Order: sequence, then structure tokens, then C-alpha cells
Amino acid sequence: MATGSDPSGRLPAVFLANTGTSSFTDFLNAAAPDMLPGRRPLPPGSVDVAHGTTIVAMSYADGVVMAGDRRATMGNLIANRDIEKVYAADQYSLVGVAGTAGIGMELIRLYQVQLEHYEKIEGTMLSLDGKANQLATMIRNNLGAAMQGFAVVPIFAGYDLHAPDPTHAGRIFSFDVAGGVYEEQGYDGIGSGSLFAKSALKKRYRPALSRDDAVRIAIESLYDAADDDTATGGPDVIRKIYPIVMTATAEGADRISDEDAAAFSQAVIEARRDNPGG
Repeated sequence: MATGSDPSGRLPAVFLANTGTSSFTDFLNAAAPDMLPGRRPLPPGSVDVAHGTTIVAMSYADGVVMAGDRRATMGNLIANRDIEKVYAADQYSLVGVAGTAGIGMELIRLYQVQLEHYEKIEGTMLSLDGKANQLATMIRNNLGAAMQGFAVVPIFAGYDLHAPDPTHAGRIFSFDVAGGVYEEQGYDGIGSGSLFAKSALKKRYRPALSRDDAVRIAIESLYDAADDDTATGGPDVIRKIYPIVMTATAEGADRISDEDAAAFSQAVIEARRDNPGG
């Protein structure tokens, strides 16, 4: 991307043009379209790349919690044991990705910039629905790559500052590879282990859970997913690798400390000693 100034010290014209949009992806599409994940030429045939797996999200009394396992796979091999797949999208929202890991990480970084750029240009934050729609557009732009096997499917959750009832301000959105966006009620999961994780959540979820109960149930659902899905990594007490867990509340997005994640994971493991099947 030719971002350097000319000999006169001026920025390139693309930076000074009034595009009439506050979308960073629209600006990038004009300035350097090859930097967008869905606009790059792809190699012919199939290519083995790392894939991230299971993410879960659920609402609770103060907002939402999102948790992801740490494993990335490449075919039948473990490509990475401690990948991070859950991030703060902005101050009040969270995003996690399953699918092609490299494209997923790039999409998250672009999405974070997109939200920050909008806020700087407009002087206000997008609504939670607006944030979900922005993410849906970015997924839709990656459709060509998805059709070639490089699919990325995110999950988005956040605290709705405009919710009439603060106890129901935690909201969750799921997506499909074509950019469809759907609001979920209570909980959801994505990735290869989501079938098993959502089955666990279905039995344990209750409205208005406490923060600690929500975190414990989220980690327990990932444990159940790892028990039945080889691509999902369970807590690794030897290497001290535990799920990434984040919350979004009226106070903002926050990551559960590694020490707390370890303590919750150990509690789940201990509870399974007498009842391995849950």
C-alpha cells in the first residue's frame, strides 16, 4: 500500500478524498483492495491450513461471556496448542472465530479497526446491531475465499448500552459464510465441537446467571466438546493452557485472568473425577 508522502510532504490523494463513508473497509477497498482478506488471489486446488475450532457465548445477569478452546488443527494434526480465538471487538463487545485461522485473525484485526475508525469519524459508537451488521458485511466480502475452502465463521456478543432492561442487555449474534446474521437467545456456539458444547449449554443454561456460574458453565461446555471432538482442545494442566474467557458488561470488555481460568478449569476437572460423563 503506497502510504508514504510525496516529495512535497503531502499524503497521497486517496487519504484526502472525501469518500462520504465512515467505513474503513470501504476506504481500504479504494486505497489498497489487495489488503482485504477476500480480495487476494488464492492458489488452485486444496491447501492444508490451520483451522480454529470451538467458541461458546452466553448471556448472564451482567452481560455476556465468551470462551474459546486453544487448539488449531491442520487435517489430523494439531497445528497449534495455544492459539487465541476470542478478542474484544471494542469497549463493549466480543468476537470469536472458527474456521481458517489465518484469515480469521486478519478479519478480527480489520474489524477492530473498522469499529474504531467509525467512532473516530462519526464521533459516536455504532449500536450493537450496527456492529453485527458491519461484521456480516466483512464476512460476505470473504465469500469467494469461503467457496474455495477458506471459510471463517465468527460469533459476536456484546453489552447493549441502549437496552431498556440492563439485566437483558447481553446479546449474541451468529453468522453464516454468506454474511447472514442471526440473533441468538441465551447462548450459542460455533466450530467443530459446537454440537457438543451447545448440548451441554442447553442443559445447564439459566437466565440471569451470576458471572462465576456463567464462566464455569462456558468452560464446562468446552470440556464436553473436547471429550467428543478431536479438533477441540480441553484444559491442558501439564502445559498450563486453559480456555480464553472474556466478558462484556456495562463496565466494558474484560478478559478473565489466566489464574482464574485455571481455577475454573481445575474445578470442572475435579467434578468429573467421580462422574466422567458429566
